[in-house]
Amino acid sequence: MKRREFIMTAGLAAMAGAATGGARAAEAGGEQHLLQLRTYSFANEAKLKIFADFLAQSLIPALNRAGVTPVGAFRLLKADNPKAEADELIIRVLLQFPDAGSMLTLSKRLAADATLAPAAQAVLGTPMKDPVYLRFETQLLYAFPQCPKVETPVAAAADRVLQLRIYESHNCERAAHKIEMFNEGGEIALFRRLGMNPIFFGSSIAGTKMPNLHYMVGFESPAALEAGWKKFRTDPEWLKLKDDPRFKDTVSNITNLILRPLPGSQV
Repeated sequence: MKRREFIMTAGLAAMAGAATGGARAAEAGGEQHLLQLRTYSFANEAKLKIFADFLAQSLIPALNRAGVTPVGAFRLLKADNPKAEADELIIRVLLQFPDAGSMLTLSKRLAADATLAPAAQAVLGTPMKDPVYLRFETQLLYAFPQCPKVETPVAAAADRVLQLRIYESHNCERAAHKIEMFNEGGEIALFRRLGMNPIFFGSSIAGTKMPNLHYMVGFESPAALEAGWKKFRTDPEWLKLKDDPRFKDTVSNITNLILRPLPGSQV
């Protein structure tokens, strides 16, 4: 694909919340999946624990039975994030779907799961004045061609950390260039070479602070995270890539979160 054609296509994709690149996705290992990153908020630690236990013991197994796998569940702790005022009263849940149809019918499949029903009623059937969670928001993402579905490279590491980064852009054209930088530009490939293990990369179709992209990389420990970024910042390939004028002014704001997997998380 010629560069002008790519930019036009990617720019329209960013505005419409979709992307092209099926052939590149096949080369990278499959068709691009839809991702949901759900953010549940809680009034206190007790309510958060009730939901975390429900996730680990009942909801994640039910999601697997419904064909959603792997399921990630994460929490931000102050110990890993010095700028945080306290441990967040938030649980983030990562889901992936091969297509829109499987995503839209998930609630119906869960409702038909007789094994899930008693636990769901006990946790989610609470009165309006005493909810388990306050609200949840969903960021809907379309996976990148070079990371077309969720990967689990560090899932077995007991001390693993997951780094969630959100890159906002000031317009859709610049957002498309940043997506190009990760895919055609080789930034995801650079992550892989340096041991900064991709979990997912996705452009936002719907949600907050658009246009933006979200990505997550995994490390076996906080020390591995620090070592990975130290290598990345000084790598000749990265130094050349970041100075490419095509990718100037592609990111206007970065959110950086270090997350820990909750019990039962498969990511």
